[in-house]
Amino acid sequence: MTDLDRREAGALLLGAPFAGAAGALPASGRTLVSWARQASIYEVNLRQFTPEGTLRAFEAHLPRLAKMGVGILWLMPLQPIGTKNRKGTLGSYYSIRDYTAVNPEFGTLADLRRVVHRAHALGMKVLLDWVANHTAWDHPWTTQHPDWFQRNAQGELVGFTFQPEGGKVEVWDDVVGLDYGQRPLWEAMADAMLFWLREAGFDGFRCDVASLVPLPFWEYVRPKLEAVKPVFMLAEADKPELHARAFDMGYDWKLFDTLKQLSRGNAGPAALAAWWEHRRARYPADAIGMNFTGNHDSNSWEGSDAELYGSLPAFQALAAVAALLPGMPLIYGGQEAFFEKRLQFFEKDAIAWGPRRLERFYARLLALKRTHAALMTTEIGDDTLRFDDTGHERVLRFTRRHAGRQLTLTANLSGTPARAGDTTLAPWAWSVRA
Repeated sequence: MTDLDRREAGALLLGAPFAGAAGALPASGRTLVSWARQASIYEVNLRQFTPEGTLRAFEAHLPRLAKMGVGILWLMPLQPIGTKNRKGTLGSYYSIRDYTAVNPEFGTLADLRRVVHRAHALGMKVLLDWVANHTAWDHPWTTQHPDWFQRNAQGELVGFTFQPEGGKVEVWDDVVGLDYGQRPLWEAMADAMLFWLREAGFDGFRCDVASLVPLPFWEYVRPKLEAVKPVFMLAEADKPELHARAFDMGYDWKLFDTLKQLSRGNAGPAALAAWWEHRRARYPADAIGMNFTGNHDSNSWEGSDAELYGSLPAFQALAAVAALLPGMPLIYGGQEAFFEKRLQFFEKDAIAWGPRRLERFYARLLALKRTHAALMTTEIGDDTLRFDDTGHERVLRFTRRHAGRQLTLTANLSGTPARAGDTTLAPWAWSVRA
């Protein structure tokens, strides 16, 4: 246990009163769509999901995903991929050549409509991954509206270049950045997003690198989308201000990093209590964090579930923690089979499904998430979450309470037996009392 863990444990793991979502910003005042309140989200990497990599092949999985309890499907970008400066053989989903067409490798608009309609009939909603920050080099806008694109000092079109906060300069050679100083671009991008609500029936968007696009654009486009239908908006970002008027949910990278540290024995339960205090201090009360153990980026570039978490029992324990903490749990398509390999990003590399050994595990978690009042997605009220001191530096216990109901999770976050009170917990053992 580190000194930081000890200090945090003393401050935060002493059976403190239940802590609601105080938030640094006021609640947005937006009305969250009712179907998102206790939902889970499932990411679909269409190219790799089936050997065929098509919408029609994916459609056959919809009944089992509904049975597993998935509430929201997130489809990675489906549009045609640029060929100029393409990476690898097939290119990146996020290098879009045409915003309002379906990549013929995946199928047709009619195939997509069938998938969305079938998902709706099974009780699921569907989000489309939206790339507003950049396009492929061969997108028609580069010649039709050259002033809509960022350029270097010589006025040349160059690969999108940016510097992450605290990081090194990155250049994405296969895409070119859009310039939101050009107001007509806002209208064209909004029209493209509206196309998919009207023509395919999508229920919202997951917005790629949302914090690289000016916030005023998102606040401009949200009411336009809402004029067609109520939508759910997910930002690939963790900036609190995005929740003020534009987005319902953002990535919780801090929780993801904490889960990885827990799996490696580099942190204890106090790190989760510190994560919650950090979230309460920074975010509006109705901002939803997306709780994930992996996604397409982490799998391809950081490591498989086996690499990141070390063992199946460790992964299960931490996936249970992520599912039952405040926020919305994400399952990356294939995690129900437990990823033991990294999927190639720019090539065909289909998921080797084998036995879906975690399907029942996820079904139980998602059933709790869907039905238990204490697991409301938004942190409503003053009595949401409490961490308790178990007397063991590796045993986590937290209780969530809402509307007169409560749920308690206890977990041994280590690879050795641990005693908490009168109970000895096996390595990575966990239990729920509801």
